[in-house]
Amino acid sequence: MKNKIISRFMAMMIGMALISMPLSALADGPGQDMPSQDQSRQSSVSWSGATTITQAGTYDSKTYSSSTKDENAVLITATGGVTLTNPTVTKTGDGASSDNYSFYGINSAVMCKDGTQTTITGGSISTSADGANAVFSYGGYATTDNTNTDGTTVVISDTTINTTGDGSGGIMTTGGGIMKAYDLTITTSGNSSAPIRTDRGGGDVDVDGGSYTSNGTGSPAIYSVTDVDITDASVTSNKSEGAVIEGAGSIELSNTDLTGNNTNLNGNAQFYNTVMIYQSMSGDASDGTSLFNMTNGTLTSNNGDVFHITNTDGKVNLEGVNIINNDEDDVLLSVCDDGWDTSGQSATVNATDQYLEGKMLVGSDSSLALNLKGGSVFYGTTSGDITNDKNNTSVSTSLGSVSVNVESQSTFALSADTTVSSIEGSGSVYLGDYMLTVGGNTYKSGDTLPSNLTETNVVPEGATQTDDTSDVTEKKANTLKVSGKSVTVKYAKLKKKNIKIARGKAISVKNAKGEVTFTKSKGNKKILINKNTGKLTIKKGLKKGTYTLSVKVKALGNTNYKAATKTARIRIKVV
Repeated sequence: MKNKIISRFMAMMIGMALISMPLSALADGPGQDMPSQDQSRQSSVSWSGATTITQAGTYDSKTYSSSTKDENAVLITATGGVTLTNPTVTKTGDGASSDNYSFYGINSAVMCKDGTQTTITGGSISTSADGANAVFSYGGYATTDNTNTDGTTVVISDTTINTTGDGSGGIMTTGGGIMKAYDLTITTSGNSSAPIRTDRGGGDVDVDGGSYTSNGTGSPAIYSVTDVDITDASVTSNKSEGAVIEGAGSIELSNTDLTGNNTNLNGNAQFYNTVMIYQSMSGDASDGTSLFNMTNGTLTSNNGDVFHITNTDGKVNLEGVNIINNDEDDVLLSVCDDGWDTSGQSATVNATDQYLEGKMLVGSDSSLALNLKGGSVFYGTTSGDITNDKNNTSVSTSLGSVSVNVESQSTFALSADTTVSSIEGSGSVYLGDYMLTVGGNTYKSGDTLPSNLTETNVVPEGATQTDDTSDVTEKKANTLKVSGKSVTVKYAKLKKKNIKIARGKAISVKNAKGEVTFTKSKGNKKILINKNTGKLTIKKGLKKGTYTLSVKVKALGNTNYKAATKTARIRIKVV
């Protein structure tokens, strides 16, 4: 995960306990990076480029290369806009210092700093060296709790990126930099080489479309210490976690397919998982609640727990996500001690219009709050008997605190005898043949349940029915399909008046069961959508440019079909 060189690794082994992320020990994931003596030591860092661009301008079909240690193939510091169209960029020659290439972009193929505004369209960027990130946006402030930026912005689209060395990510953002990526194809092969990477000082990362694949150990497909938003993309890790959040970082996925196949443990990590939320205490991420949001799309976990939270407070918000757990242990979530010194950890899982299935493992010094709403279903059980994957060592023998809230139209369903600390709400509980223990009181089928909860005999999808099923009806999945379109608007008309666009010209909606509603989830404030008709209104005064509008389309379902929500992405060009 975060790419830290061997010498630093040895120093840490001697001087302090490892923190684990995937690099040689999770430099891009649960890793072992230790803080520098001076986290803001930019004054001692110097950059050099085989080509240095200091003047604004457009550079078409140029070739840039470097084979020199600690040199960028192209270094961009221009005040104003720089555009690289169909560039060919290659980088060899290893980076010497993991701090320098991880925090400051030394040895990257394309290095952007000093407030420059860089646009890269098409072309290819490849690196074959250790410590050689492909595209780096550095915002000037590589400090742990950074809230500043010099405005450095990279907008990159339709580019193919390949890296083969260790510590060599695809798109990398630190120090308050800004990265906007559209329809990229990124493949990384080395260890500690996340295709979508952030490190100390963070920044803002927006990814729209494309394919992002990692093949190395300690190389989650996404590594976030900051805010990373991804829409309509395919994201895959073939050896490591699919996504890792450290400290107060966040990842928001919309209409995205995330796949993890974590088969190689790295650094201090002791559990296989697909989404890991943790705090390494390395100084690379500020303390605070970690946040993982996912709406629609598919989350596939091929090995280990789907979610794993340790040494921090983590919040997981899920809405309409298709979760596929291919691991035979069927663990949906583990919140427990791992390979870091810990004073406990907590997890909050908020599910809206969401089906959840599997075991919830909550260690004795840990807590879980599960909130089901909007027709959500949890089918599974809880346990505090937890052993790690690294050496099958017990990390807990008793259940921590588990609170459950089941709102109206949602269901908490048992797949085995289950214990929780508290349960409340006005939704339903499916007991079947199992016992529910709540704060020392045990309930079986037919008993009056706590709060305003009611027992249901409707078997959740995937549950094993042992009672009479003659009166049980299961709703089918909604067949809703949506897709966004591209719309072009003339600026000359928009200067004079608002422009309205019929739904059919902007969004395709097919096979919806039940009434359909439309809600804007992301986009410019001058672009509006009618909740009932889907008609767009583009307000007078919107400037020339290309805008992306994300719209949640919900089919409300009927007596035979469940409700469903999908996201459409509309591109609006003002010319």
